[in-house]
Amino acid sequence: MFDLYRKIFKIGTVTLSSEKILGEAHDKDIEIIGGKLKNEIKRLFGRSLMIRQVSAGSCNACEIEINALQNPFYDIERFGVSIVASPRHADCLLITGPITRALKDAVLRTYEATPDPKIVIAAGDCAFDGGVYRGSYAVLDGVGSILPVDMYIRGCPPTPADLLGGILTALERTPRKRL
Repeated sequence: MFDLYRKIFKIGTVTLSSEKILGEAHDKDIEIIGGKLKNEIKRLFGRSLMIRQVSAGSCNACEIEINALQNPFYDIERFGVSIVASPRHADCLLITGPITRALKDAVLRTYEATPDPKIVIAAGDCAFDGGVYRGSYAVLDGVGSILPVDMYIRGCPPTPADLLGGILTALERTPRKRL
């Protein structure tokens, strides 16, 4: 069934020269990815990584996978990652959705409210280039159209393992030392 959706919506991984795209991590790698993630968080922050998740018009499939990161199987808190309610407490923005015109200002205000230095991760095909909504009058075709993005995580939706791997990769590419 999923292969049918891939054909209809042309879903899949895309290779760009920017190498800011990740896809297809596997659940068996959770402990390895999580251990590396914990070490990177300690190196950069010396404390937990605080993520503010922003839905910018998504269908909520990505949010379901992000919520799965907090279940007992993935339990991202054990790796030092917390999802916070306020952008003022966040180190990282995890944005989903194609950026609807109605939510553009809210996303920009959230970005501005997040203290510098900040990391911006676009999760899902919609956040990458608009996904199935690309070209619609109501969307801006991805997060990169209005914000500087540090990391794209592909998938419709990306799996929790892909999300963990994407967060790790974004931190590994962050040049700053411990804050």
